[in-house]
Order: sequence, then C-alpha cells, then structure tokens
Amino acid sequence: MAEEAKAKGNAAFSAGDFAAAARHFSEAIALSPTNHVLYSNRSAAHASLHEYTEALADAKKTVDLKPDWPKGYSRLGAAYLGLNLYQDAIDAYKKGLKIDPNNEALKSGLADAQSAASRPRSAPQNPFGDAFSGPEMWPKLAADPTTRAYLQQPDFVKMMQDIQRNPNNLNQYFKDPRVMQAFGVLLNVKIKTPGENDMDVPMDPESESPPAKKADTGRGERKQVEEKEEDVPMEVAEEEREKKERKEKAVKEKELGNAAYKKKDFDAAIEHYTNAMELDDEDISYLTNRAAVYLEMGKYEECIQDCEKAVERGRELRSDFKMIARALTRKGTALVKIAKCSKDYEPAIETFQKALTEHRNPDTLKKLNEAEKAKKDLEQQDYFDPNLADEEREKGNEFFKQQKYPEAIKHYTESLRRNPKDSKAYSNRAACYTKLGALPEGLKDAEKCIELDPTFSKGYNRKGAIQFFMKEYDKALETYQEGLKHDPQNQELLDGVRRFVEQIRKASRGDISPEDLKERQAKGMQDPEVQNILSDPVMRQVLSDFQENPKAAQDHMKNPMVMQKIQKLVSAGIVQIR
Repeated sequence: MAEEAKAKGNAAFSAGDFAAAARHFSEAIALSPTNHVLYSNRSAAHASLHEYTEALADAKKTVDLKPDWPKGYSRLGAAYLGLNLYQDAIDAYKKGLKIDPNNEALKSGLADAQSAASRPRSAPQNPFGDAFSGPEMWPKLAADPTTRAYLQQPDFVKMMQDIQRNPNNLNQYFKDPRVMQAFGVLLNVKIKTPGENDMDVPMDPESESPPAKKADTGRGERKQVEEKEEDVPMEVAEEEREKKERKEKAVKEKELGNAAYKKKDFDAAIEHYTNAMELDDEDISYLTNRAAVYLEMGKYEECIQDCEKAVERGRELRSDFKMIARALTRKGTALVKIAKCSKDYEPAIETFQKALTEHRNPDTLKKLNEAEKAKKDLEQQDYFDPNLADEEREKGNEFFKQQKYPEAIKHYTESLRRNPKDSKAYSNRAACYTKLGALPEGLKDAEKCIELDPTFSKGYNRKGAIQFFMKEYDKALETYQEGLKHDPQNQELLDGVRRFVEQIRKASRGDISPEDLKERQAKGMQDPEVQNILSDPVMRQVLSDFQENPKAAQDHMKNPMVMQKIQKLVSAGIVQIR
C-alpha cells in the first residue's frame, strides 16, 4: 500500500500537481514511516510549492534516517536555499559532497548557494498593502495573463484573501514569487521574481538507445572511474587493444541484430545479440535487446531470464540506472503477458514499481497503471454480485432513514463494490455525503450517477443541490436545466431553478453580507469563464458603459450574449446591478 501511494505521488509530481504529490507521499509515510525516500520525495513536492519550512523538516528527517545518502543533503540544501539561509545551504551541500565528491547535483546546488550568499542583500520591500485592498484587485489580477493562471491555484487565492482582509499580512507572503508578481500587476510596475531552484527529481524521459556510462548527475547515473593512462607494460597495452577490438565487433553485431529485428528475422537477431554478448560482457544492452526479441516471439520465460541477468550484471558493473530500469520494465511487460493467463498481476506490478525506483520513466509508469487497473478489474469481476448489491443498498437506505449517515455510506460503498453500475447507489451515497457536509465527495458521486443514467432525475437534483451549497449558482442552474430536459415536470428540479433566481435577485440588489460577497468573488475568479469575460476588451467596454453611459448600456441589454455574460458576473458576485 505504501508503494502504491508512493507511485501515485510520483505520478502527480511528474504531472506538476505538487499538492497532490505531497498528499500521496504523506499517505505512504503513514504506512512506512522509516522510508527515507518518501520523506525526500515529499520534501521535493513542498519545495516545488515554495513551502520551504515543510521541505526543510522532511529533508532533515531524510538525513536522519539515511545519513550516508547524498540526495538527502541535496534536498536539505535546496530547502535552506529556499528559506534564504545561504550558509546553512552551503554546509548541507558540502556534507553531501564529502559522501559523494562527484555528485553534480550537489556541486550545482553549492554553486547556487555560494552565489546567493555573495550577493548584497536588497532592502526590504515597502508594504503597499492598499494595492491589495481595493475593489479592483480581482479584475486586475484576472486581466494579467500570468496572475490569471495563479487564480486557479487555491493556495494563492487563500493568500490574496488573507492580504485583502488584513493588508498588514502582506510582508509574510513576500517570499512567494506569485505574490510579488501580483504586487507588480496591482501597482502597474514590473517586478522580477527569482526563478525556482533546480530540484534533483528523477523524471528524465528514457532514451531510445542505451546511454553511455557517465558522471552522476543527481538523477541516478553511476560514476564510471576512468583510470589515468600512465606508462604500462607492452602486454597490458596489447590486452587493451584486443579488448577495444572486441567491443567494436560487438557493436557491429548489435547493429546487425537491430537490422534483423526490424525485418522481424528474430532468429538472426538473437544470434547477433548473442555474439555481441560473447564479445563484450560489459554492456547489458545486448541482453536487454535479446530480451526484447524473446518478448516479441512470445518466449516470455526466456525474456524474463535475460532481463534478470541484465539487472544482476548491471549492478556488478554499476551501470546507468536507466539501463537497470529498462531491463526491469521489459521483465514487467513479459510478466503482464503471462498474467493474462495466470490472472496474477502482482509480480508484474512489483517489477514495474522496482523499475520506477531506479528511474522515473513515463512509459513504465503507464505500464504500472495499466497492470494495476487490470488487477482491479479482475478482482471486481470476481466480486460482482447484483443481488448482494441490492441487499447492501437496502441496508444503506435503512440507516439513512435513521440519520446514521456514516453507516449508510458504508453499505452503499459495499453495494457499489458488488455492482459498480448501480446509479441509485451513487445517488444515495451522494445524499449521505451532502448531509455530512462532504460536498466534493457528494458532487463526484452525483456526476457518476448522471454518467451511468443520464435520464435519472435524482442525479441532477443531487448535483444541483450540492453546487448550490458550494455557492456555484450558475453551475447549479445549468444542472437543473439539463435535468428538466429529461423530466420537464420534476418538482425538485423546478424548485432548484426558483432558488437560483431568488439568489441572483439578492446578488443584484446587493442583499448579501460582505463576507459572502468576498467568498463568492474569490470562487468566481477561479472560474475560467469569468476570467475570459473579464479579460475580453469588448466586455470591459460594456462594463464601463454600464457605469458611465446609460444609453449605451440599454443597447447592450438588447444583446442576449452580452446579458448572458453579465448574468455570469452577477452570479459570481463580480458585478452588481442596482
């Protein structure tokens, strides 16, 4: 379970969703609290979110658990650097280099820290908090392409709301470059923000051809020590010459094997790769290439044997981690083929997970996800029983009537495990989540209910009600209207539309509290449609006319497209019509 959570965290990190990555790594840590790699990964996620205090705590834990691991000091140095504690960063990088003097990531980090430490400190920024407290703050931020993207990030919106409530809090957020960018936009000045530190995260795509052995770059490549040539006896020189010739012949055999493989002459390809292996046993690509041929021929056991030999020999030679990962991925692919008959995907899943610990390759991650899905689907088929699903749903209904919502959720969940296509169970569980205030979970269930049965009115009513509670009034209206297309006389859906109309009237009259207005504005500013409306030059002129040119405003009101956009802004609390 810890490995599964870790894999999800790595996938989220690769996708740039650092907050989700941190959550998954936290789940993995709860299951495996002594795994230093998990703390290291979570430190990288926090650092990517500019949460350097949290990143520092995880980096320290990494070093405590594994004091001889160079990457831990790389994480530690990066966290100190993010906190502008340059001397501490320098000390951390130097400690890491004592363990691995040739580590390029540590060398680069040390250079960055020393450069930052040598720069003169700039004077603190004047806290022009008033720029954040004016009524034009959100529209200005939405109009700028850079800050408009920030408005889709919940932590940024939360910071801006905090500053808006109390401008004196501005100073504590200045370390966040997004706040500095917003500061510049609101003051109409250009502010240069420092770039992010390069993090040591293994996510380089796998090369098509086997990489050469090279110095450690911090992403997993192992150092191959080159002996300095000195005066050597004639016999040794002759041996070196012969070795070089054998390697050259091996490369030619490999090329012939590649050509035969492309022509699907698999027997010839195997012969050439075998010859290459006999000439040079220090290049495991010959083994992995032969394994690829066996895989294509359906000789899965032979493929697995070659991959295992490649991993074992690669570790002896201290080969590049990418090559080790490639061998493990190929082995996992063969195990998946076998699992289609044996129905046992666990060996393949375990092998892909090992490959990912060697090198973060998107193709390997995709294969892992596919194997996990195949395993889950297989388990679901064995568990499927519609009759037991109905029984569990009825039990859930009884607990719902007794207002015992957690117990009801338990039975609805079991019902869905027995029959994942039951739209009613999703609808009922959505109602329970709504009662408990777990609105995002309820919304997800309501959407699944509609997906399974687009004609089921209750699904639309559940979804619309949750959106209404979440103050996403325009989305709630769309949901109710969509439901009425299937059931025009449904009273619950009609009542939902009436509630929306009344809410819009309140917003138009300004008959809502300042706190609700700010909350609605913040939520509305995260809506891409609202952002597009505010950044549209035509709509800016329309809004200006509503304030300054009544005659032009009346003409605008005759345009249904314009009025639809105005209604969207009213619903979001951005505009009020009095």
